[in-house]
Amino acid sequence: MENVVIIGSGPAGLTAAIYAARASLNPIVIEGMQPGGQLTQTSDVENFPGFEDPITGTELVTAMRKQAERLGVRYMMDEVTGCDFSGETKKLSLMVGDMLETRTVIIATGASARYLGLDSEQKLIGKGVSACATCDGAFFKGRPVAVVGGGDTAMEEALYLSRIASHVTVIHRRDEFRASKIMADRVLAAPAIDVRWDSVVEEVLDVAKGEVTGLRLRNVKTQAIDDLPVEGVFMAIGHIPNTAAFDGQLERDDEGYIVTENTRTSVPGVFAAGDVQDRHYKQAVTAAGTGCIAALEAERFLVTHG
Repeated sequence: MENVVIIGSGPAGLTAAIYAARASLNPIVIEGMQPGGQLTQTSDVENFPGFEDPITGTELVTAMRKQAERLGVRYMMDEVTGCDFSGETKKLSLMVGDMLETRTVIIATGASARYLGLDSEQKLIGKGVSACATCDGAFFKGRPVAVVGGGDTAMEEALYLSRIASHVTVIHRRDEFRASKIMADRVLAAPAIDVRWDSVVEEVLDVAKGEVTGLRLRNVKTQAIDDLPVEGVFMAIGHIPNTAAFDGQLERDDEGYIVTENTRTSVPGVFAAGDVQDRHYKQAVTAAGTGCIAALEAERFLVTHG
């Protein structure tokens, strides 16, 4: 019987592991099929406190992992495929290993950014293709970029980037935005932002550079094809919280994010941290903060429940 099982090995999960280990809870981390989470796809991180120079996402996660390992955290290269949270003992079904039983669980499985699914897009993630303007926008100062999407997130990304990039083009497959009127009006009024209506991305171009040089667009009404020169493209078409393994076990909102109060979920003894319960910020530092809170809450739960 484990005291604490942490599901996920990104900033939230590893921070929770560090705090749980320091509380002598002997935690185990189930790393998942992508150890380190989405952060490993970020080329340079320059907004995580404590690092004077930029550090790659992989380097940051590796440093966290080594710190946790030094404190005695155990790791399991496996994935949770199902669970039973109905009793005091929480049961986790694993893809490779046997079932784990534990007194508390910290879910830190993150959320996966939605991408278009193009081969040309996938090979350029971290090389001009991003799903987070606040993470990567600073690398495109004074350079032309595009934002794909038509909701509030796309509007926020475009407005943020308009203060950094030389020019922003919003690409939307319809002839009007889905975003709230106030956000759409701000984008339409911004002098540094243009909109390509009724358009979809057919290919992300990287002419002889190994990084984004433009986008091939198709007008969905006329079928006309043309190329848009940009040096970065930000996908703002939503995120998918990684909660499939917890179907029917926890309260989730209409987008699938786990509903929490100070990381406490609807099931006593089960906590959630990081992007899996954060539909707004999705930053490494905020994920780490909620990982800390989840570990402290788990410690208090174990103390009060014997």
